[in-house]
Amino acid sequence: MRRIRRAVKLALGVAAGLTLTLSGTPAATAATSARPAKAASTWTLLDVDQRICVASSFGHPGAYFVVPIVGTWSRTINIGIRNLPPGSSSPGGTPLPPGSNNGSPQSGVTIQRFIGVSIGPAPVGVYTPEIWASDGIQTQAVPVTIVSKERC
Repeated sequence: MRRIRRAVKLALGVAAGLTLTLSGTPAATAATSARPAKAASTWTLLDVDQRICVASSFGHPGAYFVVPIVGTWSRTINIGIRNLPPGSSSPGGTPLPPGSNNGSPQSGVTIQRFIGVSIGPAPVGVYTPEIWASDGIQTQAVPVTIVSKERC
């Protein structure tokens, strides 16, 4: 089961990377299971249990996390990531203009945006940054996991 999950996540990552490369835009579609974040509103940032393993001596200078948002929103939603490991950075993500996404955890999710991150070399450990989304009235956040090991 663990191998299947890894294979599916790897396939989604490769598909996302190819989509970004071919389209030149940070938006794509993928089906995945998801858990809603803890917020009651017209839009929801979904927690899709994102994890990445990086070599502690090298990091991962070209990684991406997905930002799946479902519902309807009338204000621009800004996105970003906070609490990255030491030496890591992110330029943030492309704002999501007013609109809607009818995906759901039951039927699959339309991935709205990606956030690029440059994960620098960091001490061995588990880091839990947060992807956040805000429309200026409310802010929602979900955790992602970065595991820094000698070898992955």
